[in-house]
Amino acid sequence: MTSIKAHAKVNIFLKITGHQNGYHTLLSRFALVDNLYDTITITAQKCDRFIIEGCDGIATSSNTIYKAYQALTEATQNSKLEQFFKEHKVVVSKRIPSLAGLGGGSSDAAAFMRLMNTLCTLGLSTQELSRIGSSIGADLPFFIHNYSSANVKGFGEIVEEFKEEPLHIETMTPPIGCDTTLVYKTFKKEFLSKIDTNSFDGWEERGSKEILEEIQNPLLLNDLYLSARELYPNLEAYAPKGWYFSGSGSSFFRLV
Repeated sequence: MTSIKAHAKVNIFLKITGHQNGYHTLLSRFALVDNLYDTITITAQKCDRFIIEGCDGIATSSNTIYKAYQALTEATQNSKLEQFFKEHKVVVSKRIPSLAGLGGGSSDAAAFMRLMNTLCTLGLSTQELSRIGSSIGADLPFFIHNYSSANVKGFGEIVEEFKEEPLHIETMTPPIGCDTTLVYKTFKKEFLSKIDTNSFDGWEERGSKEILEEIQNPLLLNDLYLSARELYPNLEAYAPKGWYFSGSGSSFFRLV
């Protein structure tokens, strides 16, 4: 039995920089949450198909871990993977809330990819894993690099480590699930034409604590909070004072 932790993330800031080829581009500071993670465990078992346990209510074909398995198999053309999962299954212990802006599904898939690269000696570099992972979701490259803190740019494929003291992060997720696709569509419709890329010039060079202490308005730090509140007006009622909004929501966070 072999396990790996798949940590949650928060976005210290998230600024939309444009829209190309049907997708938004961004500049964001991602930070891993040390004390919030799912656990991916590989357990020996004879299997006649790819088995994932612990993700109740999610069809295997829709599971990001299964998509990662498919992407790895297609990219490597390596029979080791298919043979391995005739004798093993995946068990997920979920702690990261879904539809919460914490990257749970992406983190699970990325941790699985890193683990299988080792267990099946696939020999893929971090950049190769990142490229494969980006076909599954925009957050995967960050989780594959596994930096504690990083600036993420473009469509999510550019990940640059940001060296700073480890951040101690507390999260709070209200009983609201935010649909990421709808949040981005609403941003494009209502707010994209109003972005000012000069308003966050130089943020990628500044420490996370410094930014949060100086710019305390979560609406200025995270562009998607505007569209999330448009879709889910109750978010504002749940927002604790002095906390910040992560990703497309619905979670809030603070440094402790």
